[in-house]
Amino acid sequence: MIMPAPVHARLARPAAGLAALALAALAPLAAAVPARADDGDARELFKVTDSRITESSGLALSARHPGVIYTHNDSGGRPQIFALGKDGRTRAVLTLGGATARDWEAMAVGEDERGRPAIYVADIGDNLGGAWPYVTVYRIPEPATLSSRTIQATAFRFKYADGPRNAETMMVNPVTNRLYIVSKLFGGAIYEAPATLRTSGFNKLRKVGDDVPSIATDGAFAPDGRSFVVRGYFGARVYAMGADGKPGKSLHSVSLPAQEQGESITYTAGGRSVLVGSEGSDQPVYEVPLPAEAMPSPPVTAEHAAGKDDADQGHRDASGSRVGLFLVLAIAAAVGYGVIRRRA
Repeated sequence: MIMPAPVHARLARPAAGLAALALAALAPLAAAVPARADDGDARELFKVTDSRITESSGLALSARHPGVIYTHNDSGGRPQIFALGKDGRTRAVLTLGGATARDWEAMAVGEDERGRPAIYVADIGDNLGGAWPYVTVYRIPEPATLSSRTIQATAFRFKYADGPRNAETMMVNPVTNRLYIVSKLFGGAIYEAPATLRTSGFNKLRKVGDDVPSIATDGAFAPDGRSFVVRGYFGARVYAMGADGKPGKSLHSVSLPAQEQGESITYTAGGRSVLVGSEGSDQPVYEVPLPAEAMPSPPVTAEHAAGKDDADQGHRDASGSRVGLFLVLAIAAAVGYGVIRRRA
């Protein structure tokens, strides 16, 4: 199994060295973990071959252009969105005027206040776990014609009601257009933004749930808004939205293909599969079908009932093979958490 991303240490060299030694010692154990039983369900759609895209950290499906997928780089680059075609080639580069790319981590397609398609990009990474007093989400209108250009961005600033934290997951509900952020911690939480965002002052993010995967790296809402998915480095979990419009119960876990540094996920247009990507050069984007259990009120058929036991056993086997790896990675991450800065 491929380990999660190489760590880019920038701080506290003694602690960084200790964590690096821990990770190095754990590498043989990680390699010994069996491959997931259901990796064969995923199919490669294309590879991201544009040499400018080396840290793809978010994915979003276009609302205006069928088959187009948007992505962006992580921290330290230009504030740009890349529009990729079905073959993975870049069709246009959208530069966000007035924006900076401190630590971009996620994106989603929603609407603006007039109901027009819009692209949201989240500058929400905080590898020091609370060093930044606020975070920013930028929004641009999705262009009706794809061509490389600069589009002036609208900036929304956010503060967490319970204090600053690191996050890599931002989602927009396609039904309510409400924005959510999931923190990246061993005990992460989901935060809800106000129904109406303002450009002056700060928008308050309030905690509305804590049943989310540890070390969440991205998430997305299903097209019908009835469920959402949150991923980590090794797998994902689908959740239902409650009748009250709040995040509800967990529906099912989803195994993902091994990736160099899996940090992006979005739904397909039909909502029955997810697309997942990774940081790194020449990385593939996979389509992963979702099991019926990951759909709210799934249809029950004779074929599904007959195959349920085998499918569930496959998920149990896959989960069991990951337990040891997760524990050792958790120990290593705990050693360096808060002092190792990586561009994730």
